[in-house]
Amino acid sequence: MAYRYGEYHDGPDPLAPPYDVRAALDEMGDAILSGSTPVHALRDLLKRGLPGAQDRRGLDDMLREVRRRRRDLRERGRLDGTLEKARALLDKAIGQERAELFPDPSDDARMREAGLDALPDDTASAIQELSTYDWRSGAARQTFEELRGLLRREVLDTQFRGLRDALANPDPEAMERVRQMMADLNDMLDRDARGQHTQADFAAFMDKYGDLFPEKPRNLEELVDILARRAAATQRMLASMTPRQREELSNLINQTLEQAGLSDQMRRLGEALYARRPDLAWNAPERLTGEEPLGMGDAVTALEELADLTQLETALRQDYPGARLDDVDEAAVRRALGRSAVDDLEALKRIERELEEQGYLLRRRGKLELTPKAVRRLGETALRRVFSSLDAGRRGDHDQHDAGSAGELTGSSRPWRFGDEQPIDVVRTLVNGVRRGGVASGGGAAVRLSVDDFEVAETERRTAAAVCLLVDLSYSMALRGTWAAAKQTALALQALVASKFPQDAVQIIGFSNYARVLQPDELAGLDWDMVQGTNLHHALLIAGRHLDRHPDFEPVVLVVTDGEPTAHLMRNGRSAFEWPPSHETLELTLAEIDKMTRRRATLNVFMLAADDRLKEFVDEVARRNGGRVFSPSAERLGEYVVSDFLRVRRAR
Repeated sequence: MAYRYGEYHDGPDPLAPPYDVRAALDEMGDAILSGSTPVHALRDLLKRGLPGAQDRRGLDDMLREVRRRRRDLRERGRLDGTLEKARALLDKAIGQERAELFPDPSDDARMREAGLDALPDDTASAIQELSTYDWRSGAARQTFEELRGLLRREVLDTQFRGLRDALANPDPEAMERVRQMMADLNDMLDRDARGQHTQADFAAFMDKYGDLFPEKPRNLEELVDILARRAAATQRMLASMTPRQREELSNLINQTLEQAGLSDQMRRLGEALYARRPDLAWNAPERLTGEEPLGMGDAVTALEELADLTQLETALRQDYPGARLDDVDEAAVRRALGRSAVDDLEALKRIERELEEQGYLLRRRGKLELTPKAVRRLGETALRRVFSSLDAGRRGDHDQHDAGSAGELTGSSRPWRFGDEQPIDVVRTLVNGVRRGGVASGGGAAVRLSVDDFEVAETERRTAAAVCLLVDLSYSMALRGTWAAAKQTALALQALVASKFPQDAVQIIGFSNYARVLQPDELAGLDWDMVQGTNLHHALLIAGRHLDRHPDFEPVVLVVTDGEPTAHLMRNGRSAFEWPPSHETLELTLAEIDKMTRRRATLNVFMLAADDRLKEFVDEVARRNGGRVFSPSAERLGEYVVSDFLRVRRAR
């Protein structure tokens, strides 16, 4: 058979390595280990942009560009440009007519002048009265027709962006085509409301009227979206004017549509668009501060873009419950910021998508959570931080990826027994097979082995430890800014035991008014408790039960706190809080310390505050138990705890 190899074109490359999101997770981990929640950490990452990526904007960069565009649009001009131009053309036509009438001494000329003097101040009303006036001046008649053409183009352009150019030099056939288009459009919307519309109907409509829609919509929904956004912008333009301006312009619009025979069709269209898109801000006023007068079509376009930018800004902020990048409309991004911004957005979406697909993040009931896989990664990050601050040369520790978790080899071996985890002694195993006569017939090099041939290499016995880390979760930890350091320390110790001392039994206990065992997968998202009470008594009770379940393990107990005990567990299981600490709280807590001493468990206390009462308490703990007291800064807490744990493990 002949084989031909070439580039794969049928979708994504199935053999391509998965997208590496570990750097993104580490970026998030910095925030999470500093006390942030997963959802806030992801949001901050997306705001900053891809770590190490070239020319890739984050959401903050896009937001700044959107806000700059909004500012520029607001400063572009003012909304009454059409009114101003219409008034100027009206005054010009009246002036031309007066110039024609002035030399005529007849009574008819004087009557006409009196009629012009009596015209209302309102532009729309004046135009309405002059619509039946028999102009004596040909120039005035031409100017007035120019005014009516301007209004016709501007009014229709507020609804259909492509009609202004199409009606630049209108003729009866062009206007009739516009009327027929609107009738067909309304009929198509009615059929769609009844469930009778098909894509073929839309294709036929676009074949007939596609030149009037420069946006080139692909289906009826896209066309409705285009028309509804523009109709809503027209309503916002009217709502943004003064009451007098609004009345004048509304009258001009209604008058123009009535004269063009489009009033009923436009009313039907407006009602249908509002029914389909009531979510648009139809009557929300907008303030434009520029000096240049804008025509109605240009003003509506500016307000339409402002609405897009306002909606886009809300989506890009991602500060509402359940926010996701999928909420950001790519079409709005393309209209506002260009094609490159769509690529930047897609790169950010890929981070969010891959973090979930590769098993680092999980959305549960709308809430973003870290998976155990992500927690392990963050624990490794926390541990690397700790070791980066340790004096590697002085401590003699370094990464060694090919070392097993068993003890050092002794040089001797013994027969394999079921359940042995020591490495197989290959040489002795093969020698046993040859001696037994397991060489294959025919002179080959194969050796048949039986279970009795296997031997394992003996190693030094490594003592297992029962490790208890007691972490203060009380409100004061957050107030003093030490909570993030305590969480990083717990993650680092968990990662250290899991990677270098897998035979150890580690338990992390958090305590505030009550104490509880903390599971490894909840450490990263853990937060302090906004309650009163430092119930070390309850934490020691739980730690004691953990040590009792492992009587043959070496006990290691580490306590991280910033305050003296102020609560204890009563016989009924409820917590009793009192400050200053009651005699009963101190008595019960010290009794548990004495029990730890009888278990041969040394308590080392890491004190995160310089409070006199706390010093007095930990001095008493050290006197009773023989443990050590440390007073590290929050930044060096992880280094102190991990170093002390390693010292204890190596000594034993």
